[in-house]
Amino acid sequence: MVTLSTTPEKFLEDDLKDLEIRSQGCLYQYLEKKKLLDGSTIFYPRVIGLRSQDNPTHWRWGYNWEERADGAWKGRSIGSIPPGAVPMIRTLQQQGAIREDIIAFIKRAKTKKTSPKLDVCKNFDNTKLKPVLPDDAPQAVVLFAGGGGIEAGMVEAGIRPVIAVEFDPTKPELSRAIAQTHHRNFSEYGCRIIQLTVQEVAQLKFIGFPRRPDYLHASPVCANFSQAHTAKAGIALETVDDLTAALAVTEAIRQLQPRVFTLENVPRYQSSQSFAIILQTLAQEGYLVDYSVVNMDKFGLPQARRRLVLIAVKGVRVLLPTTSKPIGWYEAIAHLIPTMPDSQLLPKQQQAVEQFLATGVPTPLLIERVGGRNGLKYKPAHLPYNTILRSSFTDHKGCNRNKFADIWLPDGIVKSLSIQGAAVLQGFPDWYEFPSETATAGSVIGYSVPPSFASQLFMSIQSILQGASV
Repeated sequence: MVTLSTTPEKFLEDDLKDLEIRSQGCLYQYLEKKKLLDGSTIFYPRVIGLRSQDNPTHWRWGYNWEERADGAWKGRSIGSIPPGAVPMIRTLQQQGAIREDIIAFIKRAKTKKTSPKLDVCKNFDNTKLKPVLPDDAPQAVVLFAGGGGIEAGMVEAGIRPVIAVEFDPTKPELSRAIAQTHHRNFSEYGCRIIQLTVQEVAQLKFIGFPRRPDYLHASPVCANFSQAHTAKAGIALETVDDLTAALAVTEAIRQLQPRVFTLENVPRYQSSQSFAIILQTLAQEGYLVDYSVVNMDKFGLPQARRRLVLIAVKGVRVLLPTTSKPIGWYEAIAHLIPTMPDSQLLPKQQQAVEQFLATGVPTPLLIERVGGRNGLKYKPAHLPYNTILRSSFTDHKGCNRNKFADIWLPDGIVKSLSIQGAAVLQGFPDWYEFPSETATAGSVIGYSVPPSFASQLFMSIQSILQGASV
């Protein structure tokens, strides 16, 4: 068990003379001890498995700084920082934010309703408590909403989604079921789900939409640009529907004039004519643009997921947030594994296990049940999982797969990865309510922008915009 000092080491150095360093402040982690009636000592937060230095939920957090008063340095601190706020605080520090802005952000994070007991074994990061947004929270419009992964991230970042457009005419029943899931999760925030295509809404001139919203987000349908839908590597099969969708997005930008426009898609979308059309419109409307292909496992998502992410802001250039150390899939869902149903490996899965054991030390493996072009895929415990797709949960006819991935443990136990486990690997908060049907729930997960990444993205944007308006 690691024991940490509650005082950052840098504040104990007598020869630290630089005024800026002394006053800037330091984020630090520590453990809280508690002696039980039986005489034993336990540490909080409680953690299943090894405690990770880079997992914010494995520690208590505080922020220390020093102020000059009456000719002497006086130590100041804020404790009980929510672990979910730690990545953003680190980002603020790396971006050179002043101490006052960091302290103001911490105080805002601490005003959110918290559970009475912070314990990693039971709701370790308070995610079952749905965020409460103030009446004056920034407003957002979302196009191609799906089940609301981007909206979940927005809500976690203190942004209120007010209108979401979601309808896929090629899968009308599934689209209606996803829209119902969206309504169940976001209607309490006043979010209205519009079951029309984005093209249809554009033809109606976006009637009823707020003008000049704080945020406008679009995740255009990406199937035609994915690896599975290309005739040759690197060549996307762009269609008329893709182009009309892009034109509808540009109409939304022109008519709504959001302060911030964001876009997410598969990496190959950046080589499309659709993306070029959107970039041209953003330039014409005076937006400063930054975009790149992001490896979301570098933002704490326990999944290897590469996506194109764009941020466009009027008058301010906003860069993507800084990355953090990847998290292995096992660390993310270890607490859920005992609750998952028992399973048996398929012959090909058993072969994969034997091949791994021939070259490596026994460790938990997460193994897909259906192989892709290169056969079955498995991931050892310390690595992020493979990209989660809608097709993982359904067969070629669109029917449910009873099992889509299995967890092999070194003691021989095999568990079937649950929807709840897949949702955690996709970065969904515990408060999000999934439908009971596997195909619908899997579609929501596979289609969605990971909410944990989205929350970091929008918290970073919010912080930079607040700094620019001072």
